[in-house]
Amino acid sequence: MPLSAVKTLAKPQNGVGAFILQCKRIDFHYCDWAGSSRGMNAFIKSGLPAFARRNPEVEITVSPRPHRHPVMIGHYINGREKSICVRNMSLEGVREKAMLIRNSSGERPKKLNKPVTSLNESVRGIWSPFHGAKVKI
Repeated sequence: MPLSAVKTLAKPQNGVGAFILQCKRIDFHYCDWAGSSRGMNAFIKSGLPAFARRNPEVEITVSPRPHRHPVMIGHYINGREKSICVRNMSLEGVREKAMLIRNSSGERPKKLNKPVTSLNESVRGIWSPFHGAKVKI
């Protein structure tokens, strides 16, 4: 009797095995005239085409905003927006902020009381120094 492998199909669980980028759109607002937009203008002319090629899943919009400081606004799939003012930043600084917006989840920062979060409570219960082994003196 020949051996045969068991045929099983993997069940999808909570997006395991699939990565969904949280950022769906980034808006770049700049001013042609103001000096605070110098880094943003340099990024739009030289760095934005490469950024768009590397991130085809993110929609990119560029619009002038006269007499105002340059701003990047990230729109996320959970409905939130995150805006970052890139006033007086260099081309490299604007590139770093664009990657920050792209890599963010759009969630509000939250304080973590425990380093590990779980839906299940500890099996061992709450630790106490009185529960340890007795030391003989």
